[in-house]
Amino acid sequence: AVLENIVTWHREGTRHGIKVDPADGLLMSGEPGVQLTWMDARVGDWVVTPRMGKAVEINALWYNALRAMAGFALRIGRPAGEWQTLAGRAQSGFERFWYDAGGYCHDVIDTPTGDDSTLRPNQIFAVSLAESPLSASRQRRVVEACGRHLLTSRGLRTLAPSHPQYQGRYGGDQRSRDGAYHQGTVWPWLLGPFALAHHKVYGDADAARSLLAPLAHHVADDGLGSIAEICEGDAPFEPRGCIAQAWSVAETLRAWHELGGRDA
Repeated sequence: AVLENIVTWHREGTRHGIKVDPADGLLMSGEPGVQLTWMDARVGDWVVTPRMGKAVEINALWYNALRAMAGFALRIGRPAGEWQTLAGRAQSGFERFWYDAGGYCHDVIDTPTGDDSTLRPNQIFAVSLAESPLSASRQRRVVEACGRHLLTSRGLRTLAPSHPQYQGRYGGDQRSRDGAYHQGTVWPWLLGPFALAHHKVYGDADAARSLLAPLAHHVADDGLGSIAEICEGDAPFEPRGCIAQAWSVAETLRAWHELGGRDA
């Protein structure tokens, strides 16, 4: 009942504009001046990465939640048809995220200014999660695009270096730091989902684990025994932010074990 209530409120609507759009079955959210996704940097009235609308990772998670609900229903002998219908609707709606000109997914669609085709790492969850709303060929293209433009030895950049707003260094006052926080800065926690997505697409566990190996070396320097919150987007990808970040460690370990790694 708890899970059903959570999904129901997301469908019908809750705070901050969170609700399902009946036109396409996708989850939308946001209101001016409020940051709801993990890219939440804000300095005064300046919202650094506005993501009002339908965010790609939120809808990848939404699709997975609906598929999970269908699976739970089947396991306990309850009707799953409604959940399967909702999931199918969301999967069809997810087609709108595809940015054919770039060969990857829009970061946010239906924003106040239209669809945002900025190349960011959030789309990797549309591949790495248990259920992907994308076709196999599009999954591969997402991994290729993120690998070509965002992948570093310390994690994924939050913005492609070719973007005019890309910030390759992280430092200075709070405004400067927050202005770079999700505008090119590398986040190690994203390397776990990328490695899992890589494995799903290519089926090579050794190659996927090798993507995580540089973080094992990082554990032995700087914040000894842990992984930093962020790193600079430009080489040599110096660690910045807090020296020991739980989700950096957790996602690396989770991916390592899911990929069959024994020692961590």
